[in-house]
This record gives sequence, structure tokens and C-alpha cells, in this order.
Amino acid sequence: MLTASEIDKIRGIITSQLNKLELDIKEYTELTKPISPENAIGRISRMDAINNKSVNEAALRNSKNRQQRLKRTLAELDSSSFGLCRQCGNEIELEKLLVMPDSVRCVTCIKSAR
Repeated sequence: MLTASEIDKIRGIITSQLNKLELDIKEYTELTKPISPENAIGRISRMDAINNKSVNEAALRNSKNRQQRLKRTLAELDSSSFGLCRQCGNEIELEKLLVMPDSVRCVTCIKSAR
């Protein structure tokens, strides 16, 4: 079972990650704005810009998904089930939660699923 200080540490990590994601989402949103056809950037450059836009759209989706998971984790942080593997019910390793606080499975279950 996690101690109060460990939960506080995880809360701080989540808050920090959410703040960074908010900045990333703003940046990706700016980078995924439509590319105006009036821009005289050349055909090859325009193709590169469209490709980069696709990459940035994927990064934006991933960032938004991660943000949702972290917000959900933050809301569940004080519940008795936080830090328990949803597959086997054992505790998720503290080291893993410190790196990936939105983890819902322990390392053993992740390895066995492969």
C-alpha cells in the first residue's frame, strides 16, 4: 500500500506532467492549423508541410489522450484501489508509478500479455 508521502509525490508528478501537456497541446494545436493554399511555398515544401501537419495531429491526439488519463488518475489518486493492478490485483511497483502514474497494470501482467 502506498504511503501518504508517496501519493503526494505522485500527485506532484501528475500535476507537473499535466502542466507540460497543456503547453504541448497549445503548441500542437498551433502547428495543426490548416495550411492555406495561397501560401507560395512551393510544391515540395507544401508536401512537407502537409506531412508535418499529419505528424503533429497524431502528437496532438496522443497528448490529449495522455492528459485525459492523467486527469482520471488524479481523480482516483486517493481511492483505495489506486496503485493496484487491474488485472491481478497486486500492487504496481512504486518506481513504475513515479515514471508512469497513469499505469493500471503491473510489470508482470504486462509481460505476460506479450
